[in-house]
Amino acid sequence: MAQVAGVDEERFQASSRRWLILALGLAAQTASCSFLYGLPFLVPAMRADAGLSLAQAGTVVAAPSVGLLFTLIVWGAAADRYGERLIMALGLGSSGLLLVYAGLGDHPVGLLFGVFLAAGALTASVNAASGRVVMGWFAKSERGVAMGIRQTAQPLGVGVAALGLPPLAGHYGFRAAVLLPAGLAIVVALLVAWLVVDPPRPAPAPKGERPPSPYRSGTLWRVHGASALLVVPQFAVSAFAPVYLVAVQHWSLLAAGWYLAVVQVLGAAGRLGSGWWSDRVGSRLRPMRQLAVASSAVMLLVALGDATWPWLVLLALALGAIITVADNGLGFTASAELAGVAWSGRAMGTQNTAQNIAASLTPPMLGLVIGDSRYALAFCVAAIFPALAIAVVPIRAE
Repeated sequence: MAQVAGVDEERFQASSRRWLILALGLAAQTASCSFLYGLPFLVPAMRADAGLSLAQAGTVVAAPSVGLLFTLIVWGAAADRYGERLIMALGLGSSGLLLVYAGLGDHPVGLLFGVFLAAGALTASVNAASGRVVMGWFAKSERGVAMGIRQTAQPLGVGVAALGLPPLAGHYGFRAAVLLPAGLAIVVALLVAWLVVDPPRPAPAPKGERPPSPYRSGTLWRVHGASALLVVPQFAVSAFAPVYLVAVQHWSLLAAGWYLAVVQVLGAAGRLGSGWWSDRVGSRLRPMRQLAVASSAVMLLVALGDATWPWLVLLALALGAIITVADNGLGFTASAELAGVAWSGRAMGTQNTAQNIAASLTPPMLGLVIGDSRYALAFCVAAIFPALAIAVVPIRAE
């Protein structure tokens, strides 16, 4: 997609509005992530306020991710057909209204699960639509950095949730705390509806004709598969680093929290760096393959550190937190570019679906391997998946 919807490189460079649209896309994704990844911070308050068991609270917390998983491709197709501004504003705003309903009533756990499930399904609209609008307004030579900036939404959303939700829940209860992501979603949805402009689209095909599916070849499936494989080491680090530092390294919860907060910031910088790198070399997939090599190596380094010196495992975990997230934007951008304008929303929705499936399976799979203390073995297992991705990334197709 050297050109998007017939808009040439000079027009991309001249359009100052694209940076505002990028900022709004980032804000929309951040608001979505503050809800999707912020609910776990409310588990203690849920149990105290509503008398939920740990299993019940865990089920409620998982509801948004389940809803998101089943609607990503549908929302991507809707963005392809109806435009990014409408889909982002509609989905995010509706999700925010549902969260207001959840926060203002004393609902039974079953209804709360249903509300969070629906809110997760609605907020999935942001994933493909925000990526699609950024892709549409930025030239190919800038997209790596632009999408890298957008990909920082996840750590930003987690940071907003970590700073805001526990204090609100402590003072006013978990239902009142839910109003924070609700308010963010509604405000950002209104700004999107007001200020976002959809990128120009190609002339519609003659009646009865449809753009050919890019999935007829195996290229996009290989990109999605490689990205899913690369999610495993990412979630191996994010899911097990906290418990490892506390249980094995005997750190306090506060010290482990500060350490992980710092590496989250470094991980966001890694996403930006990989985007800049891909712009400079004119390729998304070559850097993605090289990051797969580095990801496999750093997982083995974590395993070696666990078996030998504590300082080495701390260094390796920090490197892992940076390297294992750096490829996310590359696979996302490559999916949209290879799919073309007419299919980019569906391609990004499929990309996200594959990654979310891998992310949901990683903690229980590696948890079984770890058992009581087999962390080194689990990280060795995690190293296998990026090693497989090295062969799966379709370099020649690009």
